[in-house]
Amino acid sequence: MPILDSRLDVRSDDAQRNRADMLEMLEVMEALQAEAAQGGGEEAIERLRARGKMPIRERISHVLDRDSPFLEISPLAGWRSNVPVGSGFVVGIGVIEGVECVILGHDPSVRAGAFNAFNSKKLMRGLELSRLNRMPYVQFVESAGGDLSGDASGDPEAAIRREVGHFAESGRLFYEISELSKMRIPTISVVFGSSTAGGAYQPGMSDYNILIKNQSQVFLGGPPLVKMATGEDADVESLGGADMHTTISGLGDYLAQDEMDGIRMCREVVRHLNWRKLGPEPRDDFDPPAHDPEGLLDLVSKDLKQPFDIREVIARIVDGSDFEDFKPLYGPTLVCGWATLHGYPVGILGNNGALFSESAEKAAQFIQLCNQIDTPLIFLHNITGYIVGTDFEQGGITKNGSKMINAVSNSTVPHISVIVGASYGAGNYGMSGRAFGPRFTFIWPTAKIAVMGPRQMAGVMSIVGRASAQRRGVEFDEAADAERAASVEFWAEERSKGLYATARISDDGMIDPRDTRMVIAMALSACANNEVKGTKEFGTWRM
Repeated sequence: MPILDSRLDVRSDDAQRNRADMLEMLEVMEALQAEAAQGGGEEAIERLRARGKMPIRERISHVLDRDSPFLEISPLAGWRSNVPVGSGFVVGIGVIEGVECVILGHDPSVRAGAFNAFNSKKLMRGLELSRLNRMPYVQFVESAGGDLSGDASGDPEAAIRREVGHFAESGRLFYEISELSKMRIPTISVVFGSSTAGGAYQPGMSDYNILIKNQSQVFLGGPPLVKMATGEDADVESLGGADMHTTISGLGDYLAQDEMDGIRMCREVVRHLNWRKLGPEPRDDFDPPAHDPEGLLDLVSKDLKQPFDIREVIARIVDGSDFEDFKPLYGPTLVCGWATLHGYPVGILGNNGALFSESAEKAAQFIQLCNQIDTPLIFLHNITGYIVGTDFEQGGITKNGSKMINAVSNSTVPHISVIVGASYGAGNYGMSGRAFGPRFTFIWPTAKIAVMGPRQMAGVMSIVGRASAQRRGVEFDEAADAERAASVEFWAEERSKGLYATARISDDGMIDPRDTRMVIAMALSACANNEVKGTKEFGTWRM
């Protein structure tokens, strides 16, 4: 394959400005990640330690193989909400006894590990990753059940409304855990403390359960609820203690003496699974990129209207910077081609402008070709959408854009999306946005995700409002429209920012651009636990 050249001048004013802006955004991201790692704060962590317990991230670090990485999913969930950053829950992919596993756990330092709308969504995402990628599922359970503590104003009624709102959805986790077992994907629970109400069904549905002596408690209703429901005065150990469940009820399979003993048992269980990946092994004779990944900090402007060549990103993430450009002279606003990344063969689609009919057709053909040869697809987003206008509609942009979206929808090889810049409207769909079921989606700090650009959204609403006033025969209030347009543009801008999106779990996490290659490699390795097989069957499309 030809080696991609780089025209990036890292000493230029634009590059220096982009780097300074990116480093500033990364500083904010890292501060929020540090806040999430603190859980409920120093005082809450110290209370845990005083009771002989470890914080959730320490538990996870001990179960992982020595010096192995942990790819955390949605670490900033809950930012600018009524729950702490991170949502009181940790989800990620790590290696235990040489086996890639989905690992998740309640943070007992945050509202006793209770479920809320954010961490319920993270839990469901963890289950989805386990199912789609066929990875063993390990959960560290310590939960007080649903969070009814009220919102930021202390309104318990608001909390109840929220709880009712996501009750049915969060209950899906019981089905999902059971389905994993049916699919022969092992499920393992280590219960580190009280596991109440919905939390009790996490071990209840698991294949393997490890309980800790004088620490684990599992019951559908704790002593206060039992008292209210039946009048019985039940003590905690008799009702749901670890000794009772391992000697009488049979819920527990292993009785650990302390937390480290429970973690040791978890590793032993994973060791005996005899787990084998079904996907291809990567080549081991690959080279690092020929161009320094540090240059990824210099590429993208905060002002996403400033163009950049997506090949500069590709050159810094693929093996040897080798890239076979497919149809480079046709539909040039979409770059398509083949490469390897950490030894894994991949097809790459990246945006260099709006999607025209030609680029959409090229994408549809390229996606089909990758499915024919069982090659995973990487989508690098910087897209304002499909081109609009009379000439383009007459030229078939709706028809040809639909071909691309059809190809994305029917493709069965793993998709991994990285949103480096804009990802607007149907362009997000055509580039395998979250609604189209990519195996993983990551974003850069510069990412923006929205129906359309903020200025365009405000302008469209003004045009619609002006037309409505004309139909009704009333005078159009220019001053009110200008104020409304400014408000719409401001809030559309705020809510399109990557930080807002990642906090609401619309992706799998915001990453440092320099880590893009490693993050994609870990995602590809996770995907290879399952069979990587493309399809030749596509839905009907208009030719």
